[in-house]
Amino acid sequence: MKFIETKLKGCFIIEPKIIGDERGSFMESFNEKIFANGVGDNVHFVQDNQSFSKKGVLRGLHYQCGEHAQAKLVRVLNGEVLDVAVDIRPNSPTYGQYESILLTGDNQKQFFVPRGFAHGFLVLSETATFFYKCDNFYNKESEGGIIFNDNTININWNFPTEELIISEKDMILPALKNAKKVW
Repeated sequence: MKFIETKLKGCFIIEPKIIGDERGSFMESFNEKIFANGVGDNVHFVQDNQSFSKKGVLRGLHYQCGEHAQAKLVRVLNGEVLDVAVDIRPNSPTYGQYESILLTGDNQKQFFVPRGFAHGFLVLSETATFFYKCDNFYNKESEGGIIFNDNTININWNFPTEELIISEKDMILPALKNAKKVW
């Protein structure tokens, strides 16, 4: 696996080694020792989640606060998504900045989003199956979120706004300046 740190400290793009032949392909999607060495942290994942969505679905930007903050290792099993992480660590030099990556079932790239980041994704293919590992259990009371079109973050979703499919819950999320503090 190749670990590429983004401009957001602690946030990594992970490119797997895919072995292919006439039968198909094989890859190791997670190895705790290699992962810890690659990101420089011993992250212990406790929960796996999976979602299926259709084209235009935007989920996010979500995070967990305080002792329930979560790191996520995300990937796409099939389809294509634009995945986004926003640094919301209060004292970070990249506070309010984002990183985006195209994750597909074909490229098999993964994105490590550490604690202290908001996360969201937009489905670009007809459908997509999105899979992610979390290092902390979900806690409803610790849930936080930021509106997808916050003009201080200025995420380029590169998709017609009128074609987005967003939940009612996500449509009323606050701007970053009014959002719950991650810690």
